[in-house]
Amino acid sequence: MSASRHPALLSTDPELASFVAAEEVLQAQTLRLIPSENYVSAAVLEASGTVLQNKYSEGYPGRRYYEGQQNIDRVEALAIERAKGLFGVDHANVQPYSGSPANLAVYLAFAKPGDTVMGMALPMGGHLTHGWGVSATGSWFRGVQYGVRADTGLIDYDAVRDLALAERPKLIFCGGTALPRTIDFAAFAEIAREAGSILVADVAHIAGLIAGGAHPSPVDHVDVVSTTTHKTLRGPRGAMLMCREEHAKAIDKAVFPGLQGGPHNQTTAGIAVALHEAAQPSFTAYAHQVVANAKALAAALLQNGFDLVSGGTDNHLILIDLTGKDVPGKIAAKALDRAGIVVNYNTVPFDPRKPFDPSGVRIGTPSLTSRGLSTEHMPLVADWIARSVDAAAKGDERALAAIRAEVTDLMAAFPAPGLPLS
Repeated sequence: MSASRHPALLSTDPELASFVAAEEVLQAQTLRLIPSENYVSAAVLEASGTVLQNKYSEGYPGRRYYEGQQNIDRVEALAIERAKGLFGVDHANVQPYSGSPANLAVYLAFAKPGDTVMGMALPMGGHLTHGWGVSATGSWFRGVQYGVRADTGLIDYDAVRDLALAERPKLIFCGGTALPRTIDFAAFAEIAREAGSILVADVAHIAGLIAGGAHPSPVDHVDVVSTTTHKTLRGPRGAMLMCREEHAKAIDKAVFPGLQGGPHNQTTAGIAVALHEAAQPSFTAYAHQVVANAKALAAALLQNGFDLVSGGTDNHLILIDLTGKDVPGKIAAKALDRAGIVVNYNTVPFDPRKPFDPSGVRIGTPSLTSRGLSTEHMPLVADWIARSVDAAAKGDERALAAIRAEVTDLMAAFPAPGLPLS
């Protein structure tokens, strides 16, 4: 470890430099299984830290409210063209600051306060911004929610259709944050058509899988695609909105001036780099390996006696129901963290426990795949998880420390992209 990687920061603010250096060590030495996290490349890191930070650029390429935009326009136009080419869309807006503001822009473009909107319920795997009550989207709009079947853990499309036809929502969101199965965009499109609704695919979690051909694309079926640019896409913390040409003006107007001022140009540059990387054959291999690893890890967890929501996974994400292990998700997650395995505790469908103390943990394979781990390593990862949960039940800190040493050894053999540490 060396804070000298950031010499100016070290000289100006050694306290903060030490925190950054400590985070570099933590990311290098731990097995990161949070499905919404990943490692960006050194090129994305560099692009995100350039002098583009210094420019205000309200407006869009060729239509700015500030002068001196000659180079900024080129950067943003490059990111837009790469997004359009990679995802095969008519129009792309790369300015949203993050996923939640991107979704808010969709509401602003197509709905008015009080309109009915429809999305997957948060406890069933949906996202806060899909009309859930504690979100602004559930306060400003009338949110109605669909879920999954209790017996299969899968979306019941007949029930979704019945709800949509009964409520006639202005917007329907498909996608979420804890969905381990393939989304049937065509089925949602037919439902939205019958209900007269605008259909939005929130693909924040699976955008990289779509770009790499490891998950079906929603582009031919939906009106708008909303996504973050990190997670499986391996870009900086930002977002994009993509849509048909007929909706381009409404989307752009909603982002700016509707919700935001100047875009974060350094983030736009990082997005452009990530999109370029995602267009390479190596990224296609990566996306398919993410899914292969997830399926192998799910199979190994089942062999270790774990209950998985929906019985497995089709994508990068696995939702473990720990009810049968008699260890709450929060206790398990904190024990796993002490063992060097980073996850997040998570509600499971029909969870009898409270959201801040739920029954499950959510894991995924994007980060470990970025480090080069393959299906042959997944039984070991599952064994570590099983041993850690068992140790949590017994309060065995020595066992957790032993697992952490094993994790650290394996991580040293698979350096993370973008990190200065081996």
